[in-house]
This record gives sequence, C-alpha cells and structure tokens, in this order.
Amino acid sequence: METIGFIGLGRMGAAMATNLLKAGYRLRVYNRTPQKVEPLVAQGAIAAAHPFEVAEPGGIVITMLTNDAALDEIVFGAEGLQDRLGENGVHLSMSTISPQTSRRLAEHHRQHGGHYVAAPVFGRPDAAAAAKLWIVLSGPAEAKMRVQPVLRAMGQGLFDFGEDPGAANIVKLAGNMLIGAAIEAMAEAYTLAEKNGISREALHEMISTTLFACPVYQNYGRMIAHQTYEPVGATATLIRKDMELVLQTAWTSLVPMPLADLVHNRLTARIARGRGDADWAELALEVVEGRS
Repeated sequence: METIGFIGLGRMGAAMATNLLKAGYRLRVYNRTPQKVEPLVAQGAIAAAHPFEVAEPGGIVITMLTNDAALDEIVFGAEGLQDRLGENGVHLSMSTISPQTSRRLAEHHRQHGGHYVAAPVFGRPDAAAAAKLWIVLSGPAEAKMRVQPVLRAMGQGLFDFGEDPGAANIVKLAGNMLIGAAIEAMAEAYTLAEKNGISREALHEMISTTLFACPVYQNYGRMIAHQTYEPVGATATLIRKDMELVLQTAWTSLVPMPLADLVHNRLTARIARGRGDADWAELALEVVEGRS
C-alpha cells in the first residue's frame, strides 16, 4: 500500500480518508483548519503543515475541497502542489468544481509529466462513512486504472465517462441539478396534498415505494415529508455554489435550464434568511411557507 496525500477534511473528506486508512493505505493529510487533522492522526495518518508536504514524486494526492478557488490555491498557491507530483504523479480531484477548472488543472499536470483524474462523488456524509459513495470519473486511462483500488475503498460503484477531464464534473453537476429538481417537486406535491387534507407522510410512503422507489425520493422525501432536516449533509451555501456552476455551464453550452434557476433561487432565499448552514433540502420550506 502506497502513501497517499489527502487534502480537505470536512464532513465528506474526513470520512473518505478514514476509509482509506481502514483499507490499509498510509496517509499524509492536510487541512486549512488544523484541528480537523487530529482524529486522522490518532488513527495513524501523518499531519502536514503545508499542502505541498502531502505530495510524493510520482505519488497520488486526493483533493476534496469546497470550491474552484480553494482548489486553485492548493495547486497554484505559494504552498501549493505546483509541480511536486512530478513524472507520473496523479492528482485525484474529488471536489465538485467546474469542468473548465478540471481541464485547466489537467493541462497543468500534463505539462509537468503528471496526470489529473476528476472523480466527484454522490452521497451524503453517512454514505461516505460507510464507503457507499457513487463515484464518477474521467481522465487519462492509465491514471484511472491506477486509482481504481483507491476509489473502491471509498465507494460502492465507479462510472467512467472517458478521457475528457471535465466530463465527470458535468455528470456531477447534472446529478445535483436532478436532485434539486426532485426536492422541489416533492415539496410542491407534498404541500399540495397537505393543503387538501392528505398526510404528507402517507403520500411519501406511497410515492417512495411505488412510482419513485429510489434513494433520492426515499431519503430526501422522508426529510421533506416529516420536515426534519437534520443531521445536515450538504449545506445550502455549498449546493448554491454547485447550482451556480450548473447555470454557468448551461450558459456556455446554450442550454436553457429553468429548473436549475429555480433551485438556485430557492437556495439563495434560504441563505438570505440566515439558513446557509442548514441542509440544502430545506429549500422545500420555501414552498411550504408559500414563498415564490
């Protein structure tokens, strides 16, 4: 088992890194907030004081960061990875970022003899902790083959979308848009039922076991039916960023996406009401409370 660098230890990253330790990998870890490193160090990881310290020439570094700007700083900043991965090194980016950023980073690593693989994930923190993430990936075939055992230690399934480093990011954005549209749809349908004397919970039970018997409708639907939005998975602030990326990509692709725009507006409203750190499924309350 080789030593892997891991940067970004939020709710998702910490769970993913823990599963790599359980699988027998050695880890060098870095997080901007040093306290988040301590639980992993207690399990055997080595703490790095600077991002570049997690990289070994020819090694693998995983990044799981909040946004494009944070990832740019980790790669190009004064203490960033820069060219330290060197020949045949692999930057495995598991963040939700724009396809343009992925393509730019892939070119940077290629110029230094290395590789970039995009591998964003679907799943909430509990799924990450259970190594049940769904992972989509794209990038050079040789590098994808190399990182597959690493990814399988964190997820239950991999889906390969070719060599374009931005492809996996587009799939991730499309998936998040579909989840947002499902949350909006359930909020509207369950509220319609409730206003006409029908139990939200009863409608959810029927819908989630028949017409829409799938994880998004079952899990998010349960939250919306019971109007219980804890524990927090992804926050409204975080997913609003994703919806902005969806709309930016739609703009450049000449694809009208009014549903994505609606979800973005709902999330903006939640943040304006001081609920930016709440679970993003709370956007359903904008429907429940009759706001447009």
